[in-house]
Amino acid sequence: MPFRTGLKSFEYDHPDHGVADFKRAVANKLIYAVGKDPAAAKAEDWLHAAQLAIRDQLVERWMATTRAQYEQDVKRVYYLSMEFLIGRTFTNAMLAVEQYENMRLALADFGVDLAKLGELEPDAALGNGGLGRLAACFLDSMATLAVPGFGYGIRYEYGMFRQQIQGGQQIETPDYWLAHGYPWEFQRPEVVWRVRFGGHVESRTDFGSANWVDTHDVLAMAYDSIIPGYGTEATNTLRLWSARATEEIDLSAFNRGSYREAVERKNLSENVSRVLYPDDSTESGRELRLHQEYFFCSASVQDMLHRYLRTHDNFDKVSEKISIHLNDTHPVLAVPEMMRLMLDEHHLDWDTAWGHCQRIFSYTNHTLMHEALETWPVQMMGRVLPRHLQIIFDINAKFMLTIADEHKHDTELMRRLSLIDESGDRRVRMAYLAVLVSHSVNGVSALHSDLMVQSIFADFAKVFPNRFNNKTNGVTPRRWLAQANPPLTALLDQRLGRGWRRDLSQLEALKPMAAQPAFAAAFGRAKRQNKQRLAAWVKQHMDLELNVDALFDVQVKRIHEYKRQLLNLLHVVARYQDILEHPDADHVPRVVIFAGKAASAYAMAKLVIRLINDVATVINQDARVAGKLQVVFMPNYSVSLAEIIIPAADLSEQISTAGTEASGTGNMKLALNGALTIGTLDGANVEMSQSVGLDNIFIFGQTTPEVEALRQSGYQPRSFYNANARLKKALDAIRDGAFSHGEPARYQQIFASLVEWGDKYMLLADFASYLQTQARVDALYRQPEEWIRKAILNVAGMGPFSSDRTIAEYADEIWHSKPVLLKPRQTAP
Repeated sequence: MPFRTGLKSFEYDHPDHGVADFKRAVANKLIYAVGKDPAAAKAEDWLHAAQLAIRDQLVERWMATTRAQYEQDVKRVYYLSMEFLIGRTFTNAMLAVEQYENMRLALADFGVDLAKLGELEPDAALGNGGLGRLAACFLDSMATLAVPGFGYGIRYEYGMFRQQIQGGQQIETPDYWLAHGYPWEFQRPEVVWRVRFGGHVESRTDFGSANWVDTHDVLAMAYDSIIPGYGTEATNTLRLWSARATEEIDLSAFNRGSYREAVERKNLSENVSRVLYPDDSTESGRELRLHQEYFFCSASVQDMLHRYLRTHDNFDKVSEKISIHLNDTHPVLAVPEMMRLMLDEHHLDWDTAWGHCQRIFSYTNHTLMHEALETWPVQMMGRVLPRHLQIIFDINAKFMLTIADEHKHDTELMRRLSLIDESGDRRVRMAYLAVLVSHSVNGVSALHSDLMVQSIFADFAKVFPNRFNNKTNGVTPRRWLAQANPPLTALLDQRLGRGWRRDLSQLEALKPMAAQPAFAAAFGRAKRQNKQRLAAWVKQHMDLELNVDALFDVQVKRIHEYKRQLLNLLHVVARYQDILEHPDADHVPRVVIFAGKAASAYAMAKLVIRLINDVATVINQDARVAGKLQVVFMPNYSVSLAEIIIPAADLSEQISTAGTEASGTGNMKLALNGALTIGTLDGANVEMSQSVGLDNIFIFGQTTPEVEALRQSGYQPRSFYNANARLKKALDAIRDGAFSHGEPARYQQIFASLVEWGDKYMLLADFASYLQTQARVDALYRQPEEWIRKAILNVAGMGPFSSDRTIAEYADEIWHSKPVLLKPRQTAP
């Protein structure tokens, strides 16, 4: 196919996509790229060949999109995130270019099963939980809507960790996700930026440039992955940075026989991109985390300014052409880095540089908990990033002068607003810096955004009242319905057509179908197929037979005290005890499913995982409750595992303490797949209840004002313990070793944290309401037709929770970025 380079005609073979074309492409890739004879090729070789054949379908549109972005001089959106939990790419890419069936038929002719092949692809270990998955959904939607977007992050060699359960306990092992290569990425050895640490600053002028010298440096090398839009020619780029040493080896040390010393500097340099979220329980772990955050921020800002200067002679339009979005506080070091580059490298004056930054940066907050707002010790930042600490102090000095002038030297207000927390160990408040620089600060659900300006940023909201807004999260229907749930997708396509993938509001047409017996029966069959698929996985990997006629009760998310897996478990224990006491009662069968990772240094969360597994062992081995109650903890939760669990769920547990969860996206994914939610009025549960109808969701527990009122009045958890016989009996069993034979005191710490140490997240206060609501769940499940009707209405009400809607709002109201205009792709004659 001809393409004009500007110098001469350049021709290449355009990849067609019929079945015969894919057969030829896969065969060529297997022979010439993978280097395997088909007679000797293993399943992984066929997977690699098929991935490369699909990748070819994306490359031309990727280049065309990039070329159009330059030609149209568009405003690019740079999305900076510590995590991108993108999951498996192969199936998603085939669905994006709508070539799944052709590839299936092509591989079938070779005797290769595409469905089994796709299961061999490892998840890219680039994230941990909702933050990273949200970033991945957003990249998908940005490409689908042709928003000129660019994701920046770190190419972690081992990601978070691979979770194994041994003796009921979480064991962390390296996740070698790159062991067989990653065919979706393109290494860019020519795109390398020097990232500097340490040293000292000299020749500094007030609020101006400085020389940062005697640094020790690390190189950041780029790896690019294509992010395809669905049903469009548009694509975007995810650029990840990998750390490289400035020198591969100290040859003189090697020649002296000091082999370890010869590579020590290289290893230390490259540790920066080894692991996501190193254990921060030690000083060295925390310092490595600071290195990581600055590493990817510095490389990204250098890269985007270089791209801008390719087509512009000066910085006059930089804030018209660059929008940087900070996904939580991890990338906030991009702010002083942008200032450093503009001041020290490009010699702009302070006011001009700061003015550009205020128009360039926007920030999404993801937490209402003060303890979760990232701060860095002044001493550590001064040692690792001395120039950036100076810039932050300068920003703060100017800000404090403004506050003093405008608020009559209100020293208390100045203390509360200062970027430096002067109480105790002086610390830099990164979230405050993000709020100060950003022209837009948003929460991620209506409740969260309201509470954000009433609590953690209350003073800033008074000073900058027009800066704060809400952008409720969403999820991509391509990944979380079309890919994850083939049975339901087929039914929706039959009844609605395929348009819901790009316009999720079309699901509203399901509402009248909820009353149609034939549709409800088909919906029920789809759910049962998904439950059978999950049961098969559990049988294969855990050797446990699940009762697919039972209610599948699911809580899958990061293990954290505020998410209250313990409240769920208290209900499980109480249910178990009730079955033993009343064996002849009409108990609704339940399979209670947990999954999630605990941070490696989070001792209480890891203890909760152990308790879940111990409770599961006791219950699953007790013949008296066989067929009535099972408990499963599924190890190593990931995107691909979520795609199996979520479509099978009947009940979605979203039970955080009201006022603690920013939004949640698991709640959206589960409801989109026909699960009914049991939850508090927290995060996006509030908006979901409005959209699906309060009659179709199980709301329990205290509201946010009630939580605050109880705290203010002096919450006494022991009074709830003493007043509720079922709660007391469940807690006593845990305390006294009923689920930890041989070590009766194993869970006394959990008992103490709830009854004696304040019950920070108020599990005991919500327990009675939770149990009453679980009884309502049981009553409804005894009416299968009514349950299915409500499940359909949940799916029908999920239109507003598409990430496409969220990204359209970001692009229009925050980034002010227009879609890139693309010509229809030429096809071969």
